Amino acid sequence: MWDVVKRDLAAVFERDPAATGVIEVLLTYSGFHAILLHRVSHGLWRLGLRLIPRWLSQIGRFLTGVEIHPAARIGPGFFIDHGMGVVIGETSEIGENVIVFQGVTLGGTGKERGKRHPTLGNHVVVGAGAKVLGPITIGDHVKIGANSVVLRPVPAHSTVVGVPGRVIKSEADAPETTLNHTQLPDPVNERLEALEQEVRELKKRLLQ
Repeated sequence: MWDVVKRDLAAVFERDPAATGVIEVLLTYSGFHAILLHRVSHGLWRLGLRLIPRWLSQIGRFLTGVEIHPAARIGPGFFIDHGMGVVIGETSEIGENVIVFQGVTLGGTGKERGKRHPTLGNHVVVGAGAKVLGPITIGDHVKIGANSVVLRPVPAHSTVVGVPGRVIKSEADAPETTLNHTQLPDPVNERLEALEQEVRELKKRLLQ
């Protein structure tokens, strides 16, 4: 477990330019505190305990604002940026080197039993306020824009935006995990602009 925790700690310095030292991260980073508590509660869950891990997860929620079910499986190098309002459901599975921002939910869509939460691949970025719902698979190197609601599987190396989430770009050679929210396109606006251009062309033909 310590090797995994070391990778989680290293991920903070790799992804947050504000992190200046180990002591600072250990004392002040609620996202790191949340994943550290989860590592402990998940280990106890795997031993067959139930009450103590659930209690620890609620302690973590109270202290950090991040709720992670102890049964959720999270790979090494996981980074929660700012963290407040993050919810990760019981059957969620998260790969390596994943980043989630504040307000993210990995949740279910109903009261069904069994696998009901998302599976995220490696090097996935989930933007602030995004919701990924249901037993869907998000491929490696996927970027999900802020406030998107993703209800369907997403292929690897894609960028998703909107409500419901739409794949607006697919890059086989996508760069390492980054997400510049200021450069994400607006598919609805682009479609409206295309329709407006078509109307202009039709008017020109009618006036000829």
